[in-house]
Amino acid sequence: MSISENIIKIKATIPEGVKLVAVSKTKPNMAIMEAYNAGQRIFGENKVQDLAEKYATLPKDIQWHYIGHLQTNKVKFLAPFVNLIEAVDSIRLLKSINKEAAKHNRKIDCLLQFHIAEEDTKFGLSLEEAKQILESADYKMLENVRIVGVMGMATYTDDESHVKREFASLNKIFQKVKSDYFLSEPSFKEISMGMSGDYPLAIEEGATMVRVGTAIFGNRNY
Repeated sequence: MSISENIIKIKATIPEGVKLVAVSKTKPNMAIMEAYNAGQRIFGENKVQDLAEKYATLPKDIQWHYIGHLQTNKVKFLAPFVNLIEAVDSIRLLKSINKEAAKHNRKIDCLLQFHIAEEDTKFGLSLEEAKQILESADYKMLENVRIVGVMGMATYTDDESHVKREFASLNKIFQKVKSDYFLSEPSFKEISMGMSGDYPLAIEEGATMVRVGTAIFGNRNY
């Protein structure tokens, strides 16, 4: 099937209100344009240089999500245009995003990344670490970042009940953080979880955003 057929097929299975993030990392502009022409507008990248180059050459109504682990010294390259930074896991990174966003007179939306998998290789906060950030004096001074939800990655396993359990745990974290810190902020509403192999399970467990690459573009190019 073509990229555009894949997009149409996946969108037909996603409920109203769930955003599809097309993970276009390693993909050429031609492939992204095929998805764009099929109506896709949100794309996710995990390399800063690739994202900056694609932003420069592709249509300006694309919403770019940065979905990789972001180093503080690279934030300045994304600050002028990025729509959402999906994987914030430290106050240091938040302060850096805030500083660079201020230079462009922008407020940049971010998700807090939580560690829900049983794999140590994945980044992410514990609930306790998130509380420390959100209650810190440093966080309260940030005027150019807006935390709009949470993100997490499940363990890479064929055991569906295990994956569902991890997604359910992220939803629980979202509810807790919302009720404790963001109750009066309607913008805090996103749960980004689920990828090509498990996004239907993520939607069942409350995902508002799924990050799908292989099921749209085919296997990765390295």
